[in-house]
Amino acid sequence: MWQPLKEKIKIHWPLLALAGVSALSVGMVVALLETVGVLNLAPADSAIVESELAPEAPSAVLGLADRPPAQRTEALSLIAQQQDNQEGHRARYLLATDLLSQGRGGSALTVLDGLEQDYEALAPYVLLKRAQAQTAAGQPEAAQQTWQTLAEQYAQHPAAAEALYTLGQSDESTWEQLIANFPAHPRSVEVAAKQLPVATGAKQMALLRLLVNYGLHQSEYGTWLDQFVSEYGSLLTPEDWQAAGFGYWETQRYGKAGSAYAKAPASPLSRYRAGRGAQLDGQRKAAIAAYRQLAQAFPDAPETATGLLKLADLLPQPEAIKVLDQVMARFPNQAATALGKRADRLDALQSPTSAQQARDAVLSQYSQSEAAAELRFRQAQQQAKAGHYESALSWAQQLLKDNSTHQLAPEVGFLAGKWALQLEQPEVAQRAFERVIGQHPESYFAWRSAVYLGWDVGDFDGVRSLDPQIVLPDQRTPPPAGSDTLKELYLLGQDQDAWTQWQNEFRDRESPSVAEQFTDGLMRIGVGDTLDGIFMVSNLAWREQPQARQEYLALQADPAYWQAMYPFPYEQLIETWSRQRQLNPLLVTALIRQESRFVADIESVAGALGLMQVMPGTADWIEAQIGQTGYDLTQPADNVELGTWYLDYTHREYDNNALFAVASYNAGPGNVADWIQRGGFTDADDFVRQIPFAETQGYVEAVFGGYWNYLRLYNPAIAAKVERLAATQPNS
Repeated sequence: MWQPLKEKIKIHWPLLALAGVSALSVGMVVALLETVGVLNLAPADSAIVESELAPEAPSAVLGLADRPPAQRTEALSLIAQQQDNQEGHRARYLLATDLLSQGRGGSALTVLDGLEQDYEALAPYVLLKRAQAQTAAGQPEAAQQTWQTLAEQYAQHPAAAEALYTLGQSDESTWEQLIANFPAHPRSVEVAAKQLPVATGAKQMALLRLLVNYGLHQSEYGTWLDQFVSEYGSLLTPEDWQAAGFGYWETQRYGKAGSAYAKAPASPLSRYRAGRGAQLDGQRKAAIAAYRQLAQAFPDAPETATGLLKLADLLPQPEAIKVLDQVMARFPNQAATALGKRADRLDALQSPTSAQQARDAVLSQYSQSEAAAELRFRQAQQQAKAGHYESALSWAQQLLKDNSTHQLAPEVGFLAGKWALQLEQPEVAQRAFERVIGQHPESYFAWRSAVYLGWDVGDFDGVRSLDPQIVLPDQRTPPPAGSDTLKELYLLGQDQDAWTQWQNEFRDRESPSVAEQFTDGLMRIGVGDTLDGIFMVSNLAWREQPQARQEYLALQADPAYWQAMYPFPYEQLIETWSRQRQLNPLLVTALIRQESRFVADIESVAGALGLMQVMPGTADWIEAQIGQTGYDLTQPADNVELGTWYLDYTHREYDNNALFAVASYNAGPGNVADWIQRGGFTDADDFVRQIPFAETQGYVEAVFGGYWNYLRLYNPAIAAKVERLAATQPNS
């Protein structure tokens, strides 16, 4: 609790620097600070003030990092005046950035005065902000000198790239230094793109090489990549082909990726992708040849096992069986998968007895394998369909015992609970539902289990009316990779500067560590690239190497991982229109996440636009209904206004049943009405499983699974219940 000051604190810079800001009472400022972290107003000579807070320690300033400037100015001012430690330094830096964003360069200069001497972690960025403030204050000569100082004193620091870029606007020779010293910096990519149209020969090739290596997320990337390969293919080094292969792979042009990887330095990954790229592009002969080259060059590599399994899919049945036998003999970790595929081939060869023997061997010899889990799931479903719930439950329980980490386990656990209810075994059902939530809290089936346990999470017919409490984290968690400077920028909410800093620190873009890939995802989300950012984070789940897998599982236990997976852009906008439409704001957030990953100007191949992917024709129809025109679907406010109107409409069409409403949002009212009329399902879960469009079935589970994740992450009551259950479950 805040206590009154016992003595006057020395003020290091005048409060007049903030002239024009409305004055809050000290009591109001303290109340704000108490909501975001620890407020320390001890005298300057106290040991507490002198200490530097660790990045993960509670911090009033870091708690303010994601607040709008208008909501944090007074609190930051108070901290900056009273604390001459890391908290005070952080407060001054944030104040300066806020003043710059308001065009108040002169005031920012006062706040920044001498800060680089105290704030070592961000000293280069203090100079960068000073130069920007001098420019804003109409001091071009002083700004030029500061840029020069930054470029000279911190010649190897990424912040110097901004100085070189600015200096290069009056002396383009400086841009050559920028490109040479900081090729990965976004400013270098910008300069290269500007210079490319007039460049020729070796200069043009060098610029294209830079753009191919570091311009992946630029809109013109595909053009640059094609030009690099088509015009300079005969001159490209194996390393160039590696970069080209990676570029084509990341942009999902797999045929060209395979061709490029075939010319890259020989490695298990490059040779595997040479084969897989050809296979995905329908080049069967090329794929077969590449997979065989992989097996010959790298006989023991894990990629070879995967390649041989893919090779078997391309060969006639007898040859495929021989390849699968090789996998079983040489790669124990893939033996079960190969044996399961062998059973399928034997079925195709009219050898059902041998096929069944192979499947029995999977269950007996490789009981904990993915192949065994898939066989058990298939058996459980068949038994349940026949009404043999006791047998179905037995198969399910064996899967949950031996394959508890398999991706099917949440669904099987939920079905086991429902089958136990059919058998009038409520205690068994309760344990099954609790296990799903405790061991697989992120799953859609955890939400379904919570519904059956009677939690206040809203079923399909009640979720619309809920208005859950939302509590966001007090402050950010530092990323697991990167320099202290990067982490400090990120913690302070300086996302654009953190992103540019990271571009120079992120070295192994093709084979990043778990920590690097997660950090890259965080940086992308920070600058609004939520589509790729969430993909980078979610894709960590596919790590298979033991060490990487363990690192991923450790990361997954950190709430910061899930907060990155389920971020909250446009929180106020979504809340405003959700309340206007009487919709659950977390359901709307989850739907937007699924539709667009929060990218405001995204367009689908069908022409749907914006956050809620509204079709222009649908927008025209909505405008006629509400009697207003002139909406721009690429503008978040307009898009969410129309999108929530339509989601409200689909709810009203189906008596506020959110299952039918969300399915209708994806597939259209006509299809959903047809599915309902057709019938044949016993309950809502049965309806979801029988949706004939795979896309819509996945969409429904993704939206409601997303809703559940937002609820369990940001609603304190549900988060506490999930945590208690997780603590009671055996290690899976």
